Amino acid sequence: MLSLTGAISEYDHVRDLVSGRVRADGIALSCLSMPVEEIFFRMLRHREFDFAEMSMGRYASIVSRDDCPFVAIPVFPSRMFRHSSIYVRTNGKVREPQDLKGKRIGVPEWAQTAGIYTRGIIGQQFGIGLRDVEWVQAGIHETGREEEVKVDTPPGVNLVRYSDRTLNDMLLKGEIDAMMSAHAPPSFERGDPNVRRLFDDFMEIERLYWRESKIFPIMHTIVLRRDVFEQHRWIAMNLLKAFEEAKDRAMERISEATAARVPLPWAFEHVRRVKAEFGDDFWPYGIEPNRVTLSAFLGFAFEQGVTKRLVSPEELFPPETHTRFRI
Repeated sequence: MLSLTGAISEYDHVRDLVSGRVRADGIALSCLSMPVEEIFFRMLRHREFDFAEMSMGRYASIVSRDDCPFVAIPVFPSRMFRHSSIYVRTNGKVREPQDLKGKRIGVPEWAQTAGIYTRGIIGQQFGIGLRDVEWVQAGIHETGREEEVKVDTPPGVNLVRYSDRTLNDMLLKGEIDAMMSAHAPPSFERGDPNVRRLFDDFMEIERLYWRESKIFPIMHTIVLRRDVFEQHRWIAMNLLKAFEEAKDRAMERISEATAARVPLPWAFEHVRRVKAEFGDDFWPYGIEPNRVTLSAFLGFAFEQGVTKRLVSPEELFPPETHTRFRI
């Protein structure tokens, strides 16, 4: 039995694996739970865990520069549409997406996965190019935030970095016109009337984006330390199968109408509607069911200088996870 220690944030669809109700064949798992930012930092800087949740943007960046110390499996704990992650001042100059052109937009990191998607989306849908904006990089509400991976912004893209300011303060003062962030600014979270989402009806806009593009943005994946993987290549598929079983059990729970497994009114009906929109497996793992999303994301990342070269979906994951046996 191989002992592995992993770090992953709390998700219902990995809960049974973390608790031990689902087991990965041949592996004794010890899973640590902590905020994703801490997991990313500790895995990237110090490689403290045998496997860990990881930002897709940071992972793709490292893969593109070769000699990557990690190997991912096509498990995607976090997925979110990102039209909802654009914040503006209520009485500012940005009233609609086209108003972003020529403005100053803040991002916490250029390589943050949410930002990669959001920049790509506003280019796709609204024609706002990377060179149409002055980009500002700073911490959301703490100073001194830096990029965790190397990025090479394309020629002509204006990116200014501030180590002594925060995006939240700059937005409130009008020093930036908008910000794109997975984390909402504290001012928005505490109900400050001076900050709002650009898209009040973001769910409908995101639904239309899905229907038109078939892109369901993937935020995070699971990476293994390469040295551990190279010694035990069989762990990639065994972990993938275990993550899938844990996810399937979670989907059964939230679909149940007999008892409320999720403290949310009409949860089972919401699941039915999501299945009608996305299909029965609306949170798929694996390469092929996610090829459209992965290819779009990798294209965005290359265009934005997050990756050094255009990476293919197959390069992100070992060949053991590319296909399955059939009986």
